[in-house]
Amino acid sequence: MIIAKDLINKIDMFAPKSLAEAGDPVGLQIGDPGQVVNRVMTVLDVRPAVVQEAIARHVNFIWAHHEVMFFPAKNLDLSIPQNKMYADLIKHNIVVYATHTNLDSAVGGMNDWLAEAIGMQHVIPIAANDDGVTGLGRIGYLAHSMTVQAYAEKIRGVFGVKTVRIIANDLTRPIQKIAVLGGDGGKFWSIAQAAGADAYVTADVYYHVGHDILASDFVVIDPDHHMEAIANAHMADKIKLWFKNEDTLTAFPTNINTDPYTYL
Repeated sequence: MIIAKDLINKIDMFAPKSLAEAGDPVGLQIGDPGQVVNRVMTVLDVRPAVVQEAIARHVNFIWAHHEVMFFPAKNLDLSIPQNKMYADLIKHNIVVYATHTNLDSAVGGMNDWLAEAIGMQHVIPIAANDDGVTGLGRIGYLAHSMTVQAYAEKIRGVFGVKTVRIIANDLTRPIQKIAVLGGDGGKFWSIAQAAGADAYVTADVYYHVGHDILASDFVVIDPDHHMEAIANAHMADKIKLWFKNEDTLTAFPTNINTDPYTYL
């Protein structure tokens, strides 16, 4: 028999809460850590459709990358979709646990998964913590140089998106040293450039920040924040590894695409 706390302990060993950025509300979001669990679903976002999927699949633990409670509820009005979602989770005894920036910084976590997916090798953190091995973002090398355009096309295929945004003065420029930071990493572009990156892969870069990047003759490729959904399968695989001798626990990624954007 496995209780939620058993799984939480494994998650915390892999992505300690101490790695989270200040003010990031990681950890237990909803539920009883003493509850027995046997079906775990891994997700990027906890959204109403995802919760309905969890209910239909008899899930009793959700491991999420993004916190379900970024903003505190101001009331319990169940006509509000977000509040109704909380009520559904509680009604169906679904524990929700989130690892956000701590998963980003963990060794073998989000940014290592992204770096591997986009062909980076010999990676180290962009902004290392005191231990020198954990930290936000990764910087490393492609096996061979590519033009900005060719690499952007590769990234578009890796993440299965219809389009990527490119900030660059010259799409034919060869690049080989690459930095990556999952999610909203626009504020780190100058750190990536100072670290010697030829190009930086991240999401949610603001319009005026884009102007500053161009003026600095740097390259940023933005394949959408939803690129982090690559973690869903990796997270499920972690659980299977941790509990490989426990036949009472099943883990699987969500089937729901939570990207809020539609590209025409």
